[in-house]
Amino acid sequence: MLGCRPMDRIDADRQAMLKLPPVRPVTGWQHSMRLPRDHYLRFDSNDYSVDPAVIGRTIQVRADLSRVQVWCEGQLVADHQRLWARHQTVSEFDHLVAGRLLRRDRVEVVRPVQTEVEIRNLADYDTALGLSVDADHGAA
Repeated sequence: MLGCRPMDRIDADRQAMLKLPPVRPVTGWQHSMRLPRDHYLRFDSNDYSVDPAVIGRTIQVRADLSRVQVWCEGQLVADHQRLWARHQTVSEFDHLVAGRLLRRDRVEVVRPVQTEVEIRNLADYDTALGLSVDADHGAA
């Protein structure tokens, strides 16, 4: 029992408290990683999209109770509201469009060129190897 109202103890409690440290404590979560080709990062079982322009580069992920932010060389490349549900995918429209454009350009670069291929007569190989072709019995 306090023996008084709680509001009567506020001044005494404040005087007994320690001062806050001069430097704000580090809170949240930070991690460096290389952005994979699918331009998504997984944080706390959820996948968050990142600008595909930084695929393959080192990114810094910073998350707290409300935001998930991604930085690359000092530039913010993704900023999402943190989800507390599990196994969700968070995609920004601009990231999706840029990803589709990159895939389309990549497919055009690696698409094989259609060329006509000569079909060789197999008798040419017999001639090259010095085999005689007998019409009744095949190669001799």
